Amino acid sequence: MKIGVLGNDGSWYVDQICAAASKRGHTATPLRFPEISGRVLSGGTELLIGEHRITDFDALLVRTMPPGSLEQVVLRMDILATAVALGVQIVNSPKSMECAVDKYLTTQKLALAGLPVPDTIVCEHSEAAMAAFEQLGRDVVVKPIFGAEGRGILRVDHPEMALRTFRTLERLNATIYLQRFLKGPLEDIRILMLDGRPIASMKRTPAAGDFRANAAQQGHCTAWNPCELEVELAKRAAEVTECVFSGIDLMYNEEGQAVIIEVNAVPGWRNIQKTCDIDVLAVFYDWLERTHNKSTERKI
Repeated sequence: MKIGVLGNDGSWYVDQICAAASKRGHTATPLRFPEISGRVLSGGTELLIGEHRITDFDALLVRTMPPGSLEQVVLRMDILATAVALGVQIVNSPKSMECAVDKYLTTQKLALAGLPVPDTIVCEHSEAAMAAFEQLGRDVVVKPIFGAEGRGILRVDHPEMALRTFRTLERLNATIYLQRFLKGPLEDIRILMLDGRPIASMKRTPAAGDFRANAAQQGHCTAWNPCELEVELAKRAAEVTECVFSGIDLMYNEEGQAVIIEVNAVPGWRNIQKTCDIDVLAVFYDWLERTHNKSTERKI
């Protein structure tokens, strides 16, 4: 197989994907989003990333969505969607990436599907945010709509600090995204999903003095055997967001109910692989080879 890997320069994940592909007889090429371009000419459509034609790849693996203007991000998604229409397998699909990268859209889709999520309010003005702060019990988590690894997340439980925070975000023209703070156990469960089934799971406990359990924020990870309900919630969350390869995060509230707090369409596996003693890329490439072979057989 010829595989393109859209990632950041120097990415551990890109290096691992390319090395694992080589060991299995595939060719994996690191690619960068800023080099993407499209041509609509009389001879047809041509999609390029640098010197490479996108349609020459059997699969594209998306490991990042770097910052850019609205127009740049829309263009990237448009070109990936066109690549899918032309028969290139993309993991995850542009449609699922657009959903999962947007915390509000993800939360809303999960809620509309009847899945449990934290009480959430999103707005643009500090006055509306203060009203939401009161409605959510004066104890909220404020998150960037686009973000990962716990970066930019604040817990706010004092009115004066809330007003300062919301006014600052308003001045920055940022969206104000608030969720009721879950007062259950300060730990979460990450379930790594691939094509509708869990391949690894871990429990993450925050470092002392923090409420964020992410490993990137020094959370402590232990292997976890998810119960039937946790697996079902993870499976449904992946289905709703149309993610083939995803990291689903769950927490329990003070009533003991499991709640979906995040769907990650570019999941890291460095910590879960170490914690659960599993070769994630071996499992992933087994699946990718199977799906590619089936697709090739159908075309024949």
